[in-house]
Amino acid sequence: MDPVRSLQDANPTPFWLDDPGRPQTTSALVSGTCCDLLVVGGGYSGLWTALLAKERDPSLDVVLIEGRESGWAASGRNGGFCAASLTHGLGNGLRRWPGELAQLERLGRENLQSIEDTVRRYDIDCDWERTGELHVATEPHQVDELHELPELAARYGSELIALDAEAVRAEINSPTFLGAVWDQDGVAMANPARLAWGLKQACLDTGVRLFEHTAATDIAEDGAQVVVRTPYGSVRARRVALATNAFPSPLRRHRPYTIPVYDYALMTEPLADDQLASLGWRNRQGFSDSGNQFHYVRLSADNRILWGGYEAVYHYRGRVRAEHDQRPEVFRILAEHFFQTFPQLEGLRFTHAWGGAIDTCVRFSVFFDTAYHGKVAYAAGYTGLGVGASRFGAQVMLDLLAGEQTERTALEMVRRKPMPWPPEPIRSAGISLTKWSLARADRTGRRNLWLQTLDRLGLGFDS
Repeated sequence: MDPVRSLQDANPTPFWLDDPGRPQTTSALVSGTCCDLLVVGGGYSGLWTALLAKERDPSLDVVLIEGRESGWAASGRNGGFCAASLTHGLGNGLRRWPGELAQLERLGRENLQSIEDTVRRYDIDCDWERTGELHVATEPHQVDELHELPELAARYGSELIALDAEAVRAEINSPTFLGAVWDQDGVAMANPARLAWGLKQACLDTGVRLFEHTAATDIAEDGAQVVVRTPYGSVRARRVALATNAFPSPLRRHRPYTIPVYDYALMTEPLADDQLASLGWRNRQGFSDSGNQFHYVRLSADNRILWGGYEAVYHYRGRVRAEHDQRPEVFRILAEHFFQTFPQLEGLRFTHAWGGAIDTCVRFSVFFDTAYHGKVAYAAGYTGLGVGASRFGAQVMLDLLAGEQTERTALEMVRRKPMPWPPEPIRSAGISLTKWSLARADRTGRRNLWLQTLDRLGLGFDS
């Protein structure tokens, strides 16, 4: 069957958001108000910040404003991989913070467990499964690279299990799999939209005042307070946490540090029992392949397959627009790759095809900053790992706003910002050259002169 035919009935909306259990929106802010802490943004980063602030001090008056609906953007349309890594993988962490990596790995594991504890404490119905994740080799040159990882992970307190081709195909049956490493405990699978909605309800239950359809249009310091204007009102706050991520920050000086890139995904119809049996997949792990342009794949609670990734699309000047959520040429490539990986599923159809913007910075993991004499804190640049790392980012923002010296604020990762992205048109040209080079490296197993130069500058990306 032509893979394109599998897309003919695909709904152009995110699967996770296409849910009859989607909560009602809260009212917009239509007046002026004051609070102790204002959180701007209703994705994971903002929701965690508001919730943790109330857990630290229940008497704190916390307001959260969201331009659309809580969880509608990246938080509600990602793959639902909740990872312990705070550094976008061991390799990226080792290149950037070798002296802190053991500490960062420990903090990441503690953070993941705290997310699981929160899901249980607030009874969040998000199909949470601590399945772990397979990192799969699909090219011969990737096998040796992967099998070096368990020893590296052990040095920094984590455990990975190496699998040869026979062993990985016993876990998930694909003729393209040549080997893998299995992180059995460092990744959980979740329904990402329901996780966001559960955090929203937890915020409301703990007394957060939450206003949706309330965008921040302007921010200014006014004496001991910060004033954030909205379309119909304003908020005067002692402290402000900015959790805008892929969307332009209200603080213009922060904008050069992040860019939005579009990621795309497909969701299949539910697998029949015989189709699922043909795959094995008894342990329900998520998996990703080891290419620079990689896929991320998982089972849903009703045994659909989410198939995402590969192509990351940057639009000139970093424009974030609804029409960018659909990209048929990418959906076609994803469908072709799906049936190359799982030829036994020929005839299966996709029910949903969607995209969305994620924020990234040149170091590919979260960074932090403050403004207005410490009254405003900012976290961004999660690069696809925000499902888990956003809780850590929220803790750091609250530490910074409180002026506290903590283990987290002492980290070099927290104290130093990445380089800003270059201006256009240099930015677009550099991204295009990098994407071409990464695709070539996937085919040959060798990084060309451009990628080697980026590596030497600390800007290399291989995940």
